[in-house]
Amino acid sequence: MSDQQRPRVALITGAASGIGRAVARRLQEDGLRTCWLDVDADAGRAAAEAAGGTFVHADLADPAQCRAAVDATVETLGGLDVLVNVAGFQHLDPIDAFPDATWDAMLAVMVSAPHHLTKRAWPWLIRSGQGRVIHLGSAHSLVASPYKVGYVTAKHALVGHMKAVALEGGPHGLTCNLVAPAYVRTPLVERQIEAQARTRGIAATEVEERVFLEATAIKRLLEPEDVAALVAYLASDAAWGVTGSVQSIDLGWTAR
Repeated sequence: MSDQQRPRVALITGAASGIGRAVARRLQEDGLRTCWLDVDADAGRAAAEAAGGTFVHADLADPAQCRAAVDATVETLGGLDVLVNVAGFQHLDPIDAFPDATWDAMLAVMVSAPHHLTKRAWPWLIRSGQGRVIHLGSAHSLVASPYKVGYVTAKHALVGHMKAVALEGGPHGLTCNLVAPAYVRTPLVERQIEAQARTRGIAATEVEERVFLEATAIKRLLEPEDVAALVAYLASDAAWGVTGSVQSIDLGWTAR
């Protein structure tokens, strides 16, 4: 079957929960064949099977496993048209207490892995003629917050990577964009509550109002499905001319 005849294929990282799961589910509903990648084999496989997708296990801190995940996607689904880099994690500490191992792991998973995946997928994305690379950034791709030096650095770095991919991919019909949401109601954000309270010296019950929503114009957390809808648009034919951009969905946070 030629690339023009087969269904489009998407590989989504961090697909076991949160934004990654919402994105994978939405793309599956939109008619793409989806490969759900996660380090959590049990949760990832269950989520993929429930939606009718394919699961691949990988620890994205290992470049070899990044390459193997792309190879497995192509072998199983016949190609690769859309790569959505969602996987990431958070850690809060002052700079002088930020663990070296955590810094290294954050950059490996949130900067190096998207590059390794993009590089391995490149021939297939180019062959597609409508390749899409979508990085899940954050409002922290554009602004900073204290106690998040690893996360802020990684999310800023993704902006530069996105722009370079957009320029090199453009002549081949490949687009690359970064989606930058404010706080989203996910397990990753919920796990921050105690750490935010500790580092800022406030009660846990105050974190949502005084931290998550302090800088936003709309005082409401996003849902994973809100982000998935924007990713689905960027993955579609309609977004063929949108590339090299940061697509903010940040409730007005960075309008200040």
